[in-house]
Amino acid sequence: MTKKKILIIEDDEDISMIEETYLKAYGFETKIISDGNLVYTELEKNTYDLILLDLMLPNINGYDICKNIREKIDIPIIMVTARTESLDKIKGLSLGADDYISKPFDPAELVARVHANLRQYERLKKSLNDNNTETSDSADNSSNNNEIIIQDIRILPESWIVYKKDTELKLPNREFELLKFLAQNPGIVFSKEQLFEKIWGYDYMGDSATVMVHINRIREKIEDDSKNPKIIETVWGAGYRLNK
Repeated sequence: MTKKKILIIEDDEDISMIEETYLKAYGFETKIISDGNLVYTELEKNTYDLILLDLMLPNINGYDICKNIREKIDIPIIMVTARTESLDKIKGLSLGADDYISKPFDPAELVARVHANLRQYERLKKSLNDNNTETSDSADNSSNNNEIIIQDIRILPESWIVYKKDTELKLPNREFELLKFLAQNPGIVFSKEQLFEKIWGYDYMGDSATVMVHINRIREKIEDDSKNPKIIETVWGAGYRLNK
């Protein structure tokens, strides 16, 4: 069985060694980078299954690294941060991180979060592969028959493609899954907890605030005015509803 590869971006040698030691003990292959400026070159040369990203790096901060990575590749990113304020965590999630863990952390919890994020991404990739297989075995126009149209948004579930008018939108796995689920259940109000359990799963160790961040990211892409959303509506005190 091929070992999962984890890229550790951390300038504190003690912390990076703890992360590496525990991850290797659980069968992961690791690489440590302490200089944020070297991250992009490393990702161009090698592929990884998950990134552990410290936010407080010299020369370039982790927020910028997270944003730049997310624009190029779809890979689980876990922020490792000394900052405990909710706004800092929300900022990281809004830039594309999937999860966060605060320093000082229990190494066993770190490993558990790595496992949970990898499992979730593998489920999403399997769903995509299954859809692609079904599409290839069916008629050429079958995907169009299953497309979901929400106002000026077209969602092609089998192809994992979203269009706003004629422009293709870039949605990472979880954003796509969240939008697709809401679009398949229009007019129904779902709480943050319900959406979290549906998209992230019961074994995921994050919290439902992650849903709010992903909803905001989706709105920025599909709404004409994300500050005054018409497609994904907030039902105060209850959750979110998608309007057709």
